Amino acid sequence: MESSIKNYFKIDEYGSSLKKEFIAGTTNFLTMAYILGVNTIILSSTGMDFNSVFLATAISSAIACFVMGLYANAPLGLAPGMGSNSFFAFIVVKLYGYSFQEALAMVFLSGSLFLLLSLTGIRDKIINSIPKNLKQSIGAGTGFFIALIGLVKAGIVVPSPATIVTLGNFKNPTVLLAVFGLLITIVFISRNIEAAVFFGLLITAIVGILLGRFGVEGMPVFSNEIIKVNTSLNHFGAFITGLKSLLNKPEAIFLIFTFFFVDFFDTAGTLVAITNKIASSVDKKYEMKKMLLSDAVGTVVGAILGTSTVTTLTESTSGVAAGGRTGLTAIVTGIWFLIASMFTPLVSIASPIAINGRFLEPIIAPSLICVGILMATQLSDIDWNDFSAAASGFVTIIIMILSYSIPDGIAAGFIVYVFSKLFTKRVKEIKLSIWIMFILFIFHFILK
Repeated sequence: MESSIKNYFKIDEYGSSLKKEFIAGTTNFLTMAYILGVNTIILSSTGMDFNSVFLATAISSAIACFVMGLYANAPLGLAPGMGSNSFFAFIVVKLYGYSFQEALAMVFLSGSLFLLLSLTGIRDKIINSIPKNLKQSIGAGTGFFIALIGLVKAGIVVPSPATIVTLGNFKNPTVLLAVFGLLITIVFISRNIEAAVFFGLLITAIVGILLGRFGVEGMPVFSNEIIKVNTSLNHFGAFITGLKSLLNKPEAIFLIFTFFFVDFFDTAGTLVAITNKIASSVDKKYEMKKMLLSDAVGTVVGAILGTSTVTTLTESTSGVAAGGRTGLTAIVTGIWFLIASMFTPLVSIASPIAINGRFLEPIIAPSLICVGILMATQLSDIDWNDFSAAASGFVTIIIMILSYSIPDGIAAGFIVYVFSKLFTKRVKEIKLSIWIMFILFIFHFILK
């Protein structure tokens, strides 16, 4: 059995081990587990059944992870994406007044288009045509973006009306727990300890639970209840009803396009960033077409089961940082999602903690910040002596961070790249696919 698993996933070729893959998959899940609760809360606000959304989130995430692992052999975790679920609930349903069935139909159609482009190979051709400097910028920018998310989740960075952002309250025990987790994880990584991110996360959780037992407020709680079986899947196939009613609403095409557009470039940015980072350490290339196809299958399956767009999450970088290199990491992540559907109370350990109207995640945050640091090292591969590369790279990174959006950063970077080449008599360096994306990105900002 062990030999068969190693051969199928090419464990030895990727310089990994069964132990590393298991730890990486577990780390992936722990950094992604919050989506089970958050996605359920967001979508259930539209009138969808809470238990049904929770189960659909868990099962669709597991299926998508299995496809990614078995078909693409990539160590990436998939689940409903933050941003897409908010667009689903607060814009499509609450603002524009569509039913959640119609919103599910929109997700299904955008995912089907995604799947079609993946099967034809158009998507991976587009992504492979991205210039090297822009790819490195996307990777580094995604690292800074992930680190910013971690700093916010930790409470280390908070909003400020005077300076936009500022440092948080370091007297808060929850913030201090996150700072402890960050420092211990940095030490582990600096000492080249195997699976440093995972052990940093685990120690932070244990310390937090112990402090909570001694009466410290704002700590993660370990529930005495272990198993809570959930069998509700009431919205399975609800998208069909939505498809029928959308036939009389042709204006919905713009919302379907928005779902597709965001998913396309969000996924592209994530895959480019993560695979570039892995490939540099194992001298192996992952098949972009297969990864994109796996991602598209996840979206379609999620819509059928009754949840918003399932996509490759940037949190997958935590599993990569923990040593994940093959599809076995994704399989382990998927198994944990299935287990989580029955052991809901265990997931609550990594759930957001409400502090003065804000939600902090001291267990997850340190790993995200450290992963961001590791990904930001791709900055060194950008040709800073070429100002067109430097300008497009800088704009990609800064817009990605300040707009809090990976697609917006990629779009802005491409636009600057084309203009810099166009007006420096280097038009021949712009490929046809880049011109097409340039036009699409212009429309992207117009639609926004």
